Amino acid sequence: MQEPAGAQRPDPTDIARYRANLQGEIDGIAIYRAMAASEKEPVLAELYRRLAEAEVRHSEVWRRRLDDAGVATAGMGPSWRTRVLVWVARRFGAGAVVSTIADHEAADQQMYDDQPEALAGMPGDERSHARLLRQLAHGGGLKGGTIARVEGRHRMSGGNALRAAVLGANDGLVSNLSLVMGVAGASGGGAAVLVAGLAGLLAGALSMAIGEWLSVQSARELYAHQIAVERQELLEVPEEEEEELALIYQAKGLAVEQAAATARSIVRGDAGRALDTLAREELGIDPEELGGSAWVAAATSFCLFALGAAVPLLPFFVSGGTPAVVASVIVSTGALLGVGAAITIVTGASALRTGARQVVLGLAAAAITFGLGTLVGAAIH
Repeated sequence: MQEPAGAQRPDPTDIARYRANLQGEIDGIAIYRAMAASEKEPVLAELYRRLAEAEVRHSEVWRRRLDDAGVATAGMGPSWRTRVLVWVARRFGAGAVVSTIADHEAADQQMYDDQPEALAGMPGDERSHARLLRQLAHGGGLKGGTIARVEGRHRMSGGNALRAAVLGANDGLVSNLSLVMGVAGASGGGAAVLVAGLAGLLAGALSMAIGEWLSVQSARELYAHQIAVERQELLEVPEEEEEELALIYQAKGLAVEQAAATARSIVRGDAGRALDTLAREELGIDPEELGGSAWVAAATSFCLFALGAAVPLLPFFVSGGTPAVVASVIVSTGALLGVGAAITIVTGASALRTGARQVVLGLAAAAITFGLGTLVGAAIH
């Protein structure tokens, strides 16, 4: 794509736009390749590889534009946000990030509509990627053999899990910082702060863990009951289950005859396979996982809350009084900034702006409790 003779050199605004476009494509290549490498289902892995190939084609357009303008691109690599998502995908699987990537693709699906330098097929590619990722994240609309593989595998994963992890640590950080500052205001930062902070850490973490265990265990029991009902209906009224499954496949895009034939072969075939398919397609439940382990969820919640709650306490293990209070505020400010930046991995917002907002809100809560603690301490003494 060489510039025609006499063409004007792109202005700085155009060059900045080309760089932003190339950065987005480089990020897409990295994350889709990581998702393909971590996906155990061959069909989905191949799908992610094709998405990466499309991003490679797009990146070449903008790389040539920048090369023609004399702008070096050799040093450009994935952004820090993408590097984190790549790590998550490699560690926990493609399903852990697919919801976040779907949100990003949805936000960017019209990015090339008004860019004259984009090739003819690029706007359509972006919209196609957004639709496909949305289907992978939320289920529905895929044809052929990928229907059963997508449904239930990616329904409740991705951005929700990442967001829950960050917010769990944030809950511990803000709540214990507020508690520590309140006690420090009343006691001047003595040993009572450490005792109260440790008690707050343990109480909060246990409360979060018990609540999470009850939530997940209740969901598991509900899912088990729903599957039992489905098993009974499959025995008593298989024709109705066959009709329901056919309607589901029609809604997903299969032709009437193909949907009916697929449902018939499943319901009238192996009973275990039929129940597994009905649980996934009709109920949206993975019979093997039933929503995950309640104990793993409880332990994860406990650890995340405790991790955040421990931050404001660290200075009080080595010091006391005003120096410890000041140090606690400083380390907590850094942690609040980090938590705010971490949530932007999911939202895609400005890390600096979100981090600063988190600092303001967290320190405001700490200041309020410190002020109340000071008033109470003065009244008591």
